[in-house]
This record gives sequence, structure tokens and C-alpha cells, in this order.
Amino acid sequence: MKLTLKVWRQKNATAAGRFESYEANDVSPDMSLLELLDVVNEQLVNKGEEPVAFDHDCREGICGACSMVINGHAHGSDRGTTTCQVHMRRFTNGDTVVLEPWRAKPFPLVRDLMVDRSSFDRIIASGGFVSVNTGGAPDANALPIGKVDADHAFDAAACIGCGACVAACKNASAMLFVAAKVGHLASLPQGQPERDARAVNMIMTMDREGFGACTNTYDCEAACPKEISVDFIGALNRDYRKALSSTR
Repeated sequence: MKLTLKVWRQKNATAAGRFESYEANDVSPDMSLLELLDVVNEQLVNKGEEPVAFDHDCREGICGACSMVINGHAHGSDRGTTTCQVHMRRFTNGDTVVLEPWRAKPFPLVRDLMVDRSSFDRIIASGGFVSVNTGGAPDANALPIGKVDADHAFDAAACIGCGACVAACKNASAMLFVAAKVGHLASLPQGQPERDARAVNMIMTMDREGFGACTNTYDCEAACPKEISVDFIGALNRDYRKALSSTR
């Protein structure tokens, strides 16, 4: 199979960017997109040219590091899929595959297809945790959790923090990410003491980082590789309003 890769190349955040086209011949349909990029990069290095910079780690759909826009879709057009799980059998001979980085101000570009997502880390640091400064941690089985609550918490905890929700949103909103992190702990007894402060602090940090507002287009849910429901955004809004009203 023969494919053309049209890749965004940009030396850094202040340099001018452009698309560069690369021909890929004898492409196996069983290759992943990242494996194809590896082959293209090897060819570029052999020619003395700069390889394409892109993030990757587990290559198993777990870490979310491989984030990029494929043909206009965050992580590609398949539902519930990360970039590293996109295989060449999804394309046909002669196709052009366009690769771009996340396009959002709070995710400044580092190089080529790589962006800085440390804004997510700062949101987590503002409240996405359970404090343990109140004494020894109790045994796990000392706080029994019903299956419905446990399943709900796990649905939220599935978020891998890749940023596809931001990249897909016309407002670059991080509400689905924040809602998943808040909803995970709000579903468990361990998360109740700091529940109100967590919702307020994480939303305020999200706003300071420059993410946009949620206008309920559901693009975030459609792009999420873990298919996290926008219902968590509704729950976060309720927690946020409750927390604000209790402080007045």
C-alpha cells in the first residue's frame, strides 16, 4: 500500500509552521500509525534530515501520550481509539493522511506534533487528589463501596489525560477532563471531605490556564478515547454551584 503523509512541521512555538509531504511505500496494513512514523523518520535520518517529533510511550492505548489530530479528528475518526491504535488498514491505497498537533492555546506547541500539556498537571495539583495528612490510611476494606458507585468511579478514572477533549472542542474547553477527575473522587467516600473545595479549585485553575467554556456540543465525548460521558460535566456543574452557594 502507498500512502502520503502530510505532516505539520514547526521548529518551536515562535517559528513559522508548515505542512510537509512524505511518500510512504510498501506500507503494511498491520502497521500502526506510529510505526509508520518510525519508518518515515528512519528514512529522514538516513537522508540527514530532521525526523518528525511526536509524543509516544506505551503504544497500547493506555497513556494518551500519542495525541495528535488525524485527518481533522483527534486520535482519528474511530470511536474509543488512541492514535497508537490507528492501523493502516483503516486507509486505502493512495490516501493522504494529514497529521497535526493539538490546536489549543493552553497546549503550547513544543515541536512538530508535540505540545506541552503541563496545564493538565497544574489542574490536578490544585485538587485532583485525596489528602492523607489526617493520620494513617485505613485498610481498603474498612470503607465498603457498592458496585454501582465503584463502577461509576471507574468510568471517570478511565480518563488518561490525553487532551483530545480540548482539541476537539471549538472553545478548547477542558471540562470533560476536569469533570472526570472530580467525578472519580466524588463517587467515593474517600473523596467527600474535600469535595466542594476540589470542584472550585480545579475549575478556577482550569480558567486561569486559559481553557474555554463548555457550550455542550458533545464533541469532547465523541473524541474521548475512553468514551467518558458528558454526564460527568453536569455532575461537576452541580458540585460547583453547591460549593459556591455554601460559601456565601
